[in-house]
Amino acid sequence: MLDWLNAVPEWALGIAAILLLIGAAEGGVIIASPHKRAPEGVDRFLSTLAAPSIGLLALMIGFTFSMALSRYEARVAEVVDAANTIGKAALRGRMLPEPYRSAVIPLLKEYATLRVAREGEQVASSAMTATNRRALELQERLWNEATVAAASSPQVVPTGLFIESLNDVIDTFEKRLHAGRDRVPMPVFLMLEVIAMVAFGFTAFGAHWGSAYIRWPMWVMAALIGVVITLIIDLDRSENGLITVSQQPLLDMIETIK
Repeated sequence: MLDWLNAVPEWALGIAAILLLIGAAEGGVIIASPHKRAPEGVDRFLSTLAAPSIGLLALMIGFTFSMALSRYEARVAEVVDAANTIGKAALRGRMLPEPYRSAVIPLLKEYATLRVAREGEQVASSAMTATNRRALELQERLWNEATVAAASSPQVVPTGLFIESLNDVIDTFEKRLHAGRDRVPMPVFLMLEVIAMVAFGFTAFGAHWGSAYIRWPMWVMAALIGVVITLIIDLDRSENGLITVSQQPLLDMIETIK
């Protein structure tokens, strides 16, 4: 139901997070109207509410960051695995007898080129869908070539090794697709924002009734927390933004396929 939020740019979500936090702080000030006399000890009571709220916010930030980081590291590992498996298949493809060698090497190079993720290309975009469809077609053609080669020379060891490597290439394709689609659930980010708003609201409420509220430090903290939330979202969306998964292992491997 919240999948549409994944299409919203990170900067827009960051600005929204900052504005909501500022709004929560100002809302706490409005509720603690200066025209109302604070009951005895209420500022101390509100301080006891603000402290665990801030602690819960810190815990939630750490939890969400850990989830996003683990997914980012999985995507990095899948790029390296893809480069290794395709490179191994290309090396073993060189050992195939002709005409199979000349057939599979260009197909593997085109396949490797397709596996290089392009910055800014969304996981569920039509361009990515077309790229994955073409990659599956190349897998089918490579498998057909390997099948024909095995049928013509069933006792040749290089053919069996190439089929084994090609099977690893196909497995890696599915793993990398899953890693690219696996993101921190959006309700986790929404809960993080709600906890942050509650913490800011309680803090501003108690500070205002205690005559210790100063607006600009609260706004600065709202901006900092909003930037942190934006950073976590950016880490979770590794296909674009400031933090992206390097495709250099694949690019280096493509240069070796000849």
